[in-house]
Amino acid sequence: MAEPLYRQNKCLICEISNPKDAIICSACGAPMTLIEEAALQERDPQIVTILGESNVGKSVYLGFLLDMLSKRAGGFEAIPKGAYSVNLQQSVINRMNERRFPPKTPLEVHNWKWAYYQVRKKEQKKQEWFDLLLPDMAGEALSQEIETPKAYKTVIGLLGKSKGLMVLIDAALAASGSPNPDYFALKLMSYVDKQFATHRGGKSKNPIAVILCKADYCPECFDNPRVFAKTNLSRLWNLCESRFSNVEFFASSVVGSLGYAADRENNIETIPLHAAPRGIIEPFDWILQRMKAA
Repeated sequence: MAEPLYRQNKCLICEISNPKDAIICSACGAPMTLIEEAALQERDPQIVTILGESNVGKSVYLGFLLDMLSKRAGGFEAIPKGAYSVNLQQSVINRMNERRFPPKTPLEVHNWKWAYYQVRKKEQKKQEWFDLLLPDMAGEALSQEIETPKAYKTVIGLLGKSKGLMVLIDAALAASGSPNPDYFALKLMSYVDKQFATHRGGKSKNPIAVILCKADYCPECFDNPRVFAKTNLSRLWNLCESRFSNVEFFASSVVGSLGYAADRENNIETIPLHAAPRGIIEPFDWILQRMKAA
């Protein structure tokens, strides 16, 4: 049996050996702090990766998810391992309280925010803890990796080690008739299929939650996310049916109402007037249950 990565001082993402005093991985740019946390727990964490196009709302979704978990929403108990794990949720919540959206996640991997959490469902008899690593990935980095494979070693490493995925799709844009969310999702899931493929003709069993975000723009999405996806994201739907055996669709929204303002250069800015999170915990809960059953 192979020795765990945390005992080899290898990067948890790309498995490249680094000096003991390294701050970030020399190969992929992931923080080496993750190894220290894994060593303290004496086990490598399970990775759940959030994927989505730029501006789809990955940072906002993940920030609210972590904040709700830390407040024991949905019967969960969550403990951050390392102060850096709180940075993303703190940044997102503070910005939203100031009625501003968080800035785009930088392309540079060493500037991404990573969250290492211990999570469990309190009401379950066994109350098993899960060590989860949840990275906030830049949408532009994902797009570049899809178009030019192997451009971002971190993306490849994350997908290769992910026990579950949360794929965010812009439901509002899809409902307006734009084919772009469907095309991006088709490219993305084709890339994921290549990373998850086990053998010719076999379907991936990794749990994948497709999250139809900004669903407050199209309330019918909440009524039946599967019907919405089949109608408005038919290309994605067909690929999921053909290549993935463990997929579920969810509707989600964070912003309760929006305002608009002009800056000094007369550019229109979108202002989140207040937060009304809905459908945030459910996709994560579903993935965790599938990971336990695996």
